[in-house]
Amino acid sequence: MKKISIALLSFCALMVSTNADAQIKEDFVPSELNQPGQQYPMVNSQGYARFKIKAPEAQAVNVSLGLGGTHGGTDLTKGEDGFWTGTTSAPMDEGFHYYHVTIDGGVFNDPGANNYYGSCRWESGIEIPAHDKDFYALKDVPHGNVQQILFHSPSTGTERRAFVYTPPTYGKNSKERFPVLYLQHGWGEDETAWSNQGHANLIADNMIAEGKIKPLIIVMTYGMTNEVRFGGLNSFDWSQFEKVLVDELVPYVDAHFNTKANKENRAMAGLSMGGMETRNITLKRPETFGYYGLLSGGVYMPKDFESWKKDQLPKTIFLSCGSKERPDGIKSSVEALKAAGFNAHGFISEGTAHEFLTWRRSLKEFLPLIF
Repeated sequence: MKKISIALLSFCALMVSTNADAQIKEDFVPSELNQPGQQYPMVNSQGYARFKIKAPEAQAVNVSLGLGGTHGGTDLTKGEDGFWTGTTSAPMDEGFHYYHVTIDGGVFNDPGANNYYGSCRWESGIEIPAHDKDFYALKDVPHGNVQQILFHSPSTGTERRAFVYTPPTYGKNSKERFPVLYLQHGWGEDETAWSNQGHANLIADNMIAEGKIKPLIIVMTYGMTNEVRFGGLNSFDWSQFEKVLVDELVPYVDAHFNTKANKENRAMAGLSMGGMETRNITLKRPETFGYYGLLSGGVYMPKDFESWKKDQLPKTIFLSCGSKERPDGIKSSVEALKAAGFNAHGFISEGTAHEFLTWRRSLKEFLPLIF
């Protein structure tokens, strides 16, 4: 009887394993973020990711997914051909994810994938196609231009960089002027993030083409003024970046681009750390920005504005996060702001956490509320 039971348990375990494997559809295709001609990494229609790394002399290979490995690790298995292969144990959230490969304790990027600056280093990137990806897709519509600018920062004694998106109609009429959104990246990222990972320019192109928003300029600059690494954010001097942004970059942009240079036509928003920067700067400089957006970057409360005069108050406040973050805090803050008479809006990205699909969706919801 005992032998039958053991055999039965073994058979059931095998069936469970087989059924689990059968649930993964073998419709894998190369990730859209792969380097030219590379087949791996791959993704399937369910959101699983599959990796294949050549390391014939290695003893162990693991893939860490998400900012700081937030999606856990996937151990790869070595084949006779020297390639290590493995599939995530569960589907991943839709959208963009950073990842890196650990080979015998050393951290490397996947040679098959493109690299993106995140986690304070260039990381590999993978895209799980989203069901609503159309709003940030590259389409046959008029496109704006993303250009690099270099500006001097007297307060830091450095030359700094920003990227500026100008809409498709920019320059066609020399007298036409545009409102400006200052859009900040998150911790461990840089001024390339909102264009490369966030597709901010494509989102704006598509929404302008659809008549959902007015043409605008978007400015994206590096949000750090002193070098800090993981665990060192407490050493970051927020006041220095405030000077760089408000006293140096804003005047530079107004002097070199056709902007509507006033508070009523100027907005600031940011994701994560960029949201915290936005909150700190907008509360200290009420004369500079008329529209505020915190994307997974904290909240405002009515008490923050108790001492403000009527003409200092923001025209719009926007708060957002993913449904896997802390949506209750966003909802309660928006309710409190609305009750106090503010034009406040909240947005929760369903099925996402602290990641770029949350922020792409948030930007899509924020843009129609400004200007």
